Amino acid sequence: MSLNALNGQHLRIIWPRWEGNPKGLSGALKGGVIIDCLAARFKFSYEMVRVTENRLEPQGKERGLFSYLFDKQSDWIVSGVHSTFQRNEIVDQTTPWDFAKLGLLIPVQDETANINAVVKPFQWPVWIGLIISILCVIVVLNLMHRYLEYRSQFETSDHEERLKNGNQTNRENRMVLKSQAGKEYLYVFGNLLSQGGPYSSKRLPFRLVAGVWVLAAFIFVQAYTSLLFTYVVAPVNQPLINSIYDIADSSDINVLVKIAGTPETLFMNNNWTGFYEKIRDRIKSFPQSRCTLVSDCINLVKPGSRNVFIDAEPYQLDAIRENFEKTGKCSLQIARDRYLTLFVVMALQKKSPYTNTINIGLMELLQSGLIDYWDTWFRPMPLQCKGKIQYGYTPPNNNEHPPLSLKNLTGAFIILSVGLSLSLLAFLCEKILFLFKRNCHQLH
Repeated sequence: MSLNALNGQHLRIIWPRWEGNPKGLSGALKGGVIIDCLAARFKFSYEMVRVTENRLEPQGKERGLFSYLFDKQSDWIVSGVHSTFQRNEIVDQTTPWDFAKLGLLIPVQDETANINAVVKPFQWPVWIGLIISILCVIVVLNLMHRYLEYRSQFETSDHEERLKNGNQTNRENRMVLKSQAGKEYLYVFGNLLSQGGPYSSKRLPFRLVAGVWVLAAFIFVQAYTSLLFTYVVAPVNQPLINSIYDIADSSDINVLVKIAGTPETLFMNNNWTGFYEKIRDRIKSFPQSRCTLVSDCINLVKPGSRNVFIDAEPYQLDAIRENFEKTGKCSLQIARDRYLTLFVVMALQKKSPYTNTINIGLMELLQSGLIDYWDTWFRPMPLQCKGKIQYGYTPPNNNEHPPLSLKNLTGAFIILSVGLSLSLLAFLCEKILFLFKRNCHQLH
């Protein structure tokens, strides 16, 4: 038995991307070159069958591409057919020639001010613990300083002299304590701001507590500054979502699917609960969630929208490239995490004599790497969009680092503005109090 059952045969082929078909039909972009390559390899001729349907299985009175196989009007459908057991019972499926994943096409978000960068290095429990630690250290140092100063003067003063000059000594003690008050605040905050500060006491217990605070402040400052840089240079246009699970956890994101496509079949034609039920509810809640053509869904994914289009990743790569060619910028991107790998096959009539021969040809193309190489021909991605295709919002891998913008440092400038405002307010309050006291003194 000859392995080349196609030798001298004339095939009727359906390729949805053929120029004689209506534009917008979903199909393999590389289908034409695969057909020509196998025709030269196995020496067969062919003709294209014109179709207008954009679904595989027929539904009611509406025909599908499989209807042409059932009616013997076509021998071979060259398209991206998701391999399933149900389809294997009605048509012949070839060996998988592609392993596509379901991608999530999302709009590129506008840049936002990175206000929270100055507080993100620490979680809120850490900030609360730090504030409590500052207050505790200030109180301990202040009380310890007062007690040590009082005990020192009490021990070094003569008892008789204290009895003779009691009132004067008490006044001097109060003056000393009052003059030292406040230095603990400057010391504690000075270490956190890497400014340091003088000890208000040289006694050993005080210096031990102060030394412990110096060590703790050093650890806090180093941990904060090392993480702060990461958040300051982080992208300020975070993606709408990172994975399909983000859709299930959000109530304001709309899901778009193609009618009779793999995602719609996966999420709508079952009664599964949990994650699938949440995605199903998201599809039902949006009136425009189901599109007849892929282009109709892609047109709804616009910058500023909350729409996400789920489909095979090759179709989304085409959308990104076409959008860049029209607008000159990358307005679309693919979310970081894909979902579900699809075994993509082609379809022939059930028990077709050509199935084994076509399988041999497809495996030869896969082993030679031509099918993957043809992607560089038909999908030449712009360099500006390559990062958005592979890792969501990650920029292309090159040696040039983009300079920081004002939005990266918005948080730092807000902190500076608040500090200057508080200092100005304190200055005005001191000025008002000074003028008030002077006027009272002049009146008396």
